[in-house]
Amino acid sequence: MRNVCAGLPDKRGGRNIQYTMADIGMAAFSVFFVQSPSFLGHQRRLLEGRGRSNCQTLFAMTEIPSDNHIRAMLDPVSPDAFQPAFDAGIRALEAGGGLAPFRRLGGHVLIALDGTQYHRSAKVHCRRCSTVSSGGKIEYFHAMVSAALVAPGHTRVVPLEPEFVEPQDGTEKQDCDSRACRRWLATHGATYAHLRPVYLGDDLYSCQPICEAVHQADGNFLFVCKPASHPTLSEYLSGVEPLQHVETVKRGKARFRYTYRWLCDLPLRDGKDAMLVNWFAIEIADPNGKVTYRNSFVTDCRSTAAPSSSLPLAAAPDGKSRTRASIHSRPRATTSSTISVTAKIISPPCSSLSI
Repeated sequence: MRNVCAGLPDKRGGRNIQYTMADIGMAAFSVFFVQSPSFLGHQRRLLEGRGRSNCQTLFAMTEIPSDNHIRAMLDPVSPDAFQPAFDAGIRALEAGGGLAPFRRLGGHVLIALDGTQYHRSAKVHCRRCSTVSSGGKIEYFHAMVSAALVAPGHTRVVPLEPEFVEPQDGTEKQDCDSRACRRWLATHGATYAHLRPVYLGDDLYSCQPICEAVHQADGNFLFVCKPASHPTLSEYLSGVEPLQHVETVKRGKARFRYTYRWLCDLPLRDGKDAMLVNWFAIEIADPNGKVTYRNSFVTDCRSTAAPSSSLPLAAAPDGKSRTRASIHSRPRATTSSTISVTAKIISPPCSSLSI
């Protein structure tokens, strides 16, 4: 990260340069790293009292610039200038074997995609803002599609490049998460294709344009699929009885009932060009029979392996299928993911889902 910051464009001229771009970039990064908006003021107090601080030991900063100077120097810098930091992180993990714990489904990795807002105001706005009208008032916001390498049961995630939701040149339409996701896949999909990715996402992503974009990026998908937003698929399900498997899972002294249902080769939408997908649903009931979790999904994973393979699912026991991600947090929680369920699908023909 420091090497990337050192190469950021510097708008200053002449010799009156007290702070290097490396120190300026790392000063901004450090605020989010420790999740403290008053980090720099705190560091100055440490410097006065102890002679050294985390600014030096963690970020190798020689000088501490002011907040205003940081804004003045970094505001003109394009976010694309920070892309090499993500590439370097992945290369370092690959070289050191750090990606091995993230491998699932016979050597694939899971990449979670999700939209998130990082600014919203009724007054403060810029030309890059998106807008929403509520009660006759206009609110301005900034949003992005976050991407992260995740794995069920793993306590770490690896943030990948974001794609910003913002007005695009040459179009009058307001940008959205769906278009941003497709741009991300077109821009970065080839970079991660060698990792054999399975893309995870909520119901917004289980549409044919995004699924086709995943295939064009040489990936596979596993997306939440709500019945209300997929009427054609739901109509097919209403006319047949899905295959089903029920098993009891013991948690401590309590026993929970897991019910799995699935069908293969269902149309994702209406029309002759509809993509065929595999649908499955999971329902979890507590010892009293109360359903504590229920969700359904679509995937392009096929049945080729023996029964009892595990399929990590982009879902959570609290029913929230969104993956909240932020690149502005500490390493152990850089992206806070809700992915936590590993489901066993047993019995043919679509029981053992693999790629």
